[in-house]
Amino acid sequence: MNLRFSVSVASILLLGFAKLGMGAETAHNFTKWEKEIAAYEHADLTNPPPQNPLVFTGASAIRRWTSLARDFPGRPVLNRAFGGSEIVDVTHFADRIIFPYHPRMIFFRSGGNDLHNGRSVEQVFADYKEFVAAIHAKLPDVDIVFISLSPSIARWEQHEKEKALNKLIETYSRQTPHLKYVEDYDIVLGPDGQPRSELFVADKQHFNADVYKVLAERVRPLLPKD
Repeated sequence: MNLRFSVSVASILLLGFAKLGMGAETAHNFTKWEKEIAAYEHADLTNPPPQNPLVFTGASAIRRWTSLARDFPGRPVLNRAFGGSEIVDVTHFADRIIFPYHPRMIFFRSGGNDLHNGRSVEQVFADYKEFVAAIHAKLPDVDIVFISLSPSIARWEQHEKEKALNKLIETYSRQTPHLKYVEDYDIVLGPDGQPRSELFVADKQHFNADVYKVLAERVRPLLPKD
């Protein structure tokens, strides 16, 4: 009797922990981005976007890339990133910030906030694969270009995790059709292997204009040829 009781209690506890785990996965707050996503939709009404654009999306590194049109003149670029977001956020809002534009190509940079908020490298990699699956379920022939993470002064403690995530995504991209990868981990590093303070804005986390010029040079070879 005692053994059966102990087994039953253990089963109930395991089930409870499993539900808690599921709750942690589903408790992500998407509503905090509603205002920003709605602003993009309103902008589309007042300033219609180009047809079949090159959509740049992800977190703040893309959101702050305000020189896209100058960096890629003559190209139909469209920035639909939102700062502070994680990969799951972009996947969640793809129906509103990606699919309506029927993009020719998607350039994506995200994952740093995910790591900073406590997700493991493996979890973030899984989130990226889910993003790819969601995009290719509706746009199977569209290339997705992952722009790699790079370290910052403010978040230097996670640079090894960023490097590990980059490696997983690079390998996955080489093995999967319609996926490409741009390496820019080293883009802000000096000869000593440390981030150069003069390449960041005051918060020591985000790029300044000089970095975006170099980033554009690395992205340019992957643009569509016609």
